[in-house]
Amino acid sequence: MQKWKVLSSDYLVENYPYHLIRHDRCQLSNGVEIDSYIEEYPNWVNAVVLTPAMEMVLVVQYRHGVKDFVIETPGGMVDAGETSLAAITREVAEETGYRSTEPPILLGEFYPNPAASSNRVSTYLFLNARQEGDQHLDQNEDIEIRIVPFEAFGQMIRTGQAPQIFAAMGYHLAKDYLARHSS
Repeated sequence: MQKWKVLSSDYLVENYPYHLIRHDRCQLSNGVEIDSYIEEYPNWVNAVVLTPAMEMVLVVQYRHGVKDFVIETPGGMVDAGETSLAAITREVAEETGYRSTEPPILLGEFYPNPAASSNRVSTYLFLNARQEGDQHLDQNEDIEIRIVPFEAFGQMIRTGQAPQIFAAMGYHLAKDYLARHSS
């Protein structure tokens, strides 16, 4: 098995910093040539944010790709020069106004779609978070905060009320972390 050889590469869409679409002409190890279209995104972060009462802080926003409102965990893009830890701390505060005096716990880092995109998503857990301020949304954000008991969110995932993959993955990673670290 060998990596593909890139014969040519050019950008078809440049919507920096949000999204680039690259066309690569590639040659496989068996000599076959193919076209590959790669979506370049900045790295992303998301977080399971839990209050002292074990309630999950969620966000609801319109997602034009599916033309519907989606319940999600807070998160967003890692800005240029920013660490994922700094990004998630900023995103949670901006989207929800919640903060924790405890450091965020990295639950894992993943490729959202390694066949067609180049970025990673880092998932964090915030414990004992409290609302300490207001939302500070970007001009293109319209976000509603929703508070749900942690265990109830699992039911929301199972019944299709929370179909966003990063939120579902974060919930299960957090549940596993809490089970392994309960006293």
